[in-house]
Amino acid sequence: MRTTSPLHAVTWLVWAVAAAACVQIAPNPLYVAVVLAISFLVVSAHRLDTTLARAFPILVGLGVVFALLRVALTALTTHSNPIDGAPEYLWFTLPQATLPQIVGGFTVGGTIEGDVVLFAAAQAFAVVGILGAFGVFNAVASHHELVQAAPRAFHEPGLILTVALAFVPSTMAAVADVREADRARTGGRVVRRGRLVRLTVPILESGLERAVALAESMDARGFARQPRGRGDRASGWLGLVAMLALGGSFIALIGRASVVAVIAGAVGVVTLLVAVVLASRSSGTSRYRPRRLTRLDIAVGAGVLLAPLGLTLIAAVWDEQLWWAADPLVFPPFSLAAVVCLTALAIPVLVPPVPTADEPATPAAIGSTELAGVS
Repeated sequence: MRTTSPLHAVTWLVWAVAAAACVQIAPNPLYVAVVLAISFLVVSAHRLDTTLARAFPILVGLGVVFALLRVALTALTTHSNPIDGAPEYLWFTLPQATLPQIVGGFTVGGTIEGDVVLFAAAQAFAVVGILGAFGVFNAVASHHELVQAAPRAFHEPGLILTVALAFVPSTMAAVADVREADRARTGGRVVRRGRLVRLTVPILESGLERAVALAESMDARGFARQPRGRGDRASGWLGLVAMLALGGSFIALIGRASVVAVIAGAVGVVTLLVAVVLASRSSGTSRYRPRRLTRLDIAVGAGVLLAPLGLTLIAAVWDEQLWWAADPLVFPPFSLAAVVCLTALAIPVLVPPVPTADEPATPAAIGSTELAGVS
């Protein structure tokens, strides 16, 4: 069982952010497919034996389901208005109906156009690519390690987020256990009467039991009972000022007041950073055997950042089209330089994984383990 990664959780977070940024910079379906292929390659090389790691294909599958739903809704509700005749890329026509004004008053059905469907599919595919990038992070990184590395100001929110993520696979396991118990109770026969109640009640009971046990455990350990430091009150007021400034910057952008938006945004970011520093210094957290970033982590993190930086440089200097538009309806453009930049995301595959208990430890694996600081 592999429960330790050769790279720090912060390094994996940098990888996930870099992969998601690549999808945002280059939402071309061909480049998104390259990012997804690299994501599956990284998971196959460094997947941990945890419940969150086993949920990676489920997360990607949910992204595909929502993508198909988005494509269907877009195709049914988006129509072009040609001046003369039928749309240029008309596939077929469905019966149409106009909804009341209280729910939007738009038309559902009618013409199903190829450019609308394919452009919606490309946008939905980009969303699947972003979900896949952060699914890789859940499959290869330790969330406990990330909480330990977080600043003091983000300790409680990070711990709450970790607990929330941990409840997803446990709920999925509870669903599987309840379905298996129901099949055993009925002798393998499908009994539909009262099936929803038989499946829902045990899942809710087990979820409430886990929540109560976790609350008792955290209360016994004194979670969030640390006395307030001197900088906590100041950081709270600074955080409020930062949120107001960032909100004002957003409103200024809507009103096209670019100078005011830049000033308010800069004030908000600086104030938020000062609030985080004050909250982190006011009181510390007890960390048991914290793992430090090593030269290997820094090298891999800097290497994967070359991918979004290279794509930005390609788009700015060489003016390459890294996205795809459905008008005119042609095959998506392809650039070899962009693919070369995306291959930087595959750098973690070159790092040997930590050997499991039944695998012999090779010298290369031992060296990478020592570099990563794994005891």
